[in-house]
Order: sequence, then structure tokens, then C-alpha cells
Amino acid sequence: MIDVVMPQMGESIVEGTLTKWLKKPGDHVERDEPLFEISTDKVDTEIPSPAAGTLNEIVVEEGKTVGINTVVGRISDGASSGAAAPAVQESAPAPAPAPAPASQAPPPPAPQAAPEPVATVVEETAGPLSPLVRKMARENDIDLAKVKGTGAGGRITKQDLEAYMAARLQPPAPQAPPPVAAPPPQPPPQQMVPAQQPVYIPQPATAAPQTAPQTAPQTAMTYGEMPGVRVEPMSIMRQKIAEHMVFSKRTSAHVTTVHKVDMTRIAKLREKLKGQFQAQYGTSLTFLPFVLRAATAALRQYPIVNASVDGTNIIYHRDINIGIAVALENGLIVPVIRNADEKNVVGLQRAIADLAARARSRQLRPDEVQGGTFSITNFGSFGSVFATPVINQPQVAILGVGSVEKEPVVVDDAIAIRSMCYLALTFDHRLIDGALADQFTGKVKSVLESWAEEVL
Repeated sequence: MIDVVMPQMGESIVEGTLTKWLKKPGDHVERDEPLFEISTDKVDTEIPSPAAGTLNEIVVEEGKTVGINTVVGRISDGASSGAAAPAVQESAPAPAPAPAPASQAPPPPAPQAAPEPVATVVEETAGPLSPLVRKMARENDIDLAKVKGTGAGGRITKQDLEAYMAARLQPPAPQAPPPVAAPPPQPPPQQMVPAQQPVYIPQPATAAPQTAPQTAPQTAMTYGEMPGVRVEPMSIMRQKIAEHMVFSKRTSAHVTTVHKVDMTRIAKLREKLKGQFQAQYGTSLTFLPFVLRAATAALRQYPIVNASVDGTNIIYHRDINIGIAVALENGLIVPVIRNADEKNVVGLQRAIADLAARARSRQLRPDEVQGGTFSITNFGSFGSVFATPVINQPQVAILGVGSVEKEPVVVDDAIAIRSMCYLALTFDHRLIDGALADQFTGKVKSVLESWAEEVL
């Protein structure tokens, strides 16, 4: 029997969510054939079978989050499980003790073993806890001993904590107050007032309007009980995106500057070469590799935009690794083009097409979504003119590319039709000031408007 375990998809990965089994118990599977799909905070991918054989058992069901190296299933390779263990020989029964004389007092009963103390560390009963579970418990003041684990071996998972917190937030069912006997009426106390002093009698205050009798509180209606509402849980990827976006907004001081760029020269060059490019390389020639090429030139000139922040330190990165946001059916992912400044337009376009295709087919490796130093998002491919993208932590800037559209533009005091595009740079104002951000974007604009590099 061969154990199938949750793999470690990167150095910082401590757990993963098994999102889908691609085989069911009893199915034959070949070595390296996709066996199940997982989702981590870095990548969604298929995990191949470690050996050929029959899927004998599924230990971890779909939707469960478990730590790395946790057994999620078992594969039978057809080998014998070993010889049966020899039968244990029964020992002869011990002779019955002789009855004690009547005059002899019975011996005192043997002291009972003290009950085993309750484990103070949850790991002793529920298995190891992931750093994410520890962090959630610490931040939300949760006693893990009160949480029931549903993971392998009773392990507490992230979903268990979320369910516990949701149950804790629900209001308790209202209880009728016990009847209270009314106290017997007492005569008003007599007030002694001297006869020679005037008596001041205060006027009664205006009576407050009577309110309707309060009724027992009603339990709030949940979304699932509301008519015309459909409730479904977020996917693992959606949850990770939400966590990353909120974390980025909480970490960086976001500011966006927008520059308008004349892409006419590149638009004409692309129109001239796109047929030959498609025939020679098997992929379309888009505007994006031109923007990447211009961005690498600006990053070399302004290396602080290629840096990151670590506390009060600035980390300058020697390599220029550009992440490209890729839209998926249920979210987005940012694979990285390493050493992007060493590639020409052809190399950048082929890298973009390859990473995007493998991202959508869930074939990316963990190292291909890590180590980015700067990011570019091409929302213009969906018709957006410009937007204010969110920084991909721990980077300090991201460049958004709007759609390229023909517009009437004043050129040398005359109106001309030009292919225009908006570039939106969102930067971390903790490290980058507005003047430097505009200088960086201006450099990108200058390279694009005065393009002179050969493509083919």
C-alpha cells in the first residue's frame, strides 16, 4: 500500500486544500497521472499519482484543508501486504486463589488509577496545528480545546475555526424570564413639616408617552432563509484573493497616477507584423510585450520601483521579475516572467502566452508564481480604459494598461487620429513619492511613443 500525501508546494507553504479528486476508489491510475487538485495561497494545481496501481482509499475528502505531508489517500500497487501475523498462544488460566479464612479480614481494595489528565496541548489529541490555524485562534481569542476538528485524525482546520466563529456569533435562543412576585403595596411615608414653614409642592413632570409592550426578541433571519437569495461559499481561490487584497490595502499607502500614451507607432508596427509573427511563432502579437519591454527600461533607471519594504529597510532586487495578472474562470493568478529585462519583444510575448495558457489549464509550478518584483495588469484586454490596481505584496508598485483606442488628438495645432492608451501606476507612498512615480511612468511613456527597436 502506498500513501499519497499533501505535497509542499513551495518553502512558505504549510498546508493546502484538496479541492477535487480526479479518481474515485477502485479506479486504476498510472504513475504521474493527475490524481487530485489542490489549492494553496500561491497556486492551484493538479497533483500526479506517485505510483501506478488502484486508488484504494480516500482519506481526505474534497474541500478539506490539511497540512503538508498529511496522508490524503492510499494506492494499492498489487503487492502482497505481507504474511499474516502468527496467532498468539493463549496462556493457561491461573489457578483460583484459595478462599481466605472467615476470621481473616478481606484485603483492602487496590487503589484505582487516577484518571488521565486532560491534555493541555491540542496537538496531543488533534494532531499538529498549522501556523494559519494558530494565528486565527490567537487573533480571535479562540480556545482550541473547544473546537472540534474535522481534518485527518481530528486535526483542526481553518474551516473548523470559521465554523466555530460563525456559531459563536449567532445569538442565543431567547428564554422567558422567571415570574417575579409583585411586592405588597406599602403606605407612603409620612412627611413631617413644621407648621411655621411654607410647604413647596413640585409640579408633576409631563408624563412620558407609553410605549407598546416589548415582545420577545426574534432570531435574525439568515441569508439562506431569505426569499429570492442564493447562497454559496467562496471558492478557495476567491478566499485567498480576498485575503491578499485586504492585506495589501492594510499594508501599503496606495496612490495611483495616470498617464496618457500615444501608441500609434507601435499600433502600426504591430499591424504590419502580426500575420508574420503568428505564422512564425504560433501566437498573436499583442501590445503587452511592448509595455513590458518599456517597463524594464524604466525599472533599470528607477530601481526603487523594483524594490520592496521590510520594516524600516528597503530591499533592492537585482533581478527584474515581472508578474503578469492572468484572469481565470473563477479568479486571477499572477505568474512571473523571470529576468524580463533580458528578453526582447518576441521572448516576452512567448513567455506571456505560455504562462497564461498553463495558468488556465492549472499547470503552473509553485516557483512560477513566486519571486515577482513588479507587476503589470492588462485590464485593457477587457475594454477598460483605466483602473486603479492593487499592489501585489510585497512589491511596491503595479502598472495597469488600458485599452488602445483611436481618438482625435491635437498634434502640432492640428487634429489627428491617434491610437491612445492610459497607463495607471499604483505605487506605495511609504517608499515612492509622486514625483518619482511620474518620472517612472514618463519613462515608460517615452519608450513607447518613440519606439525604435526591431521586433522581427
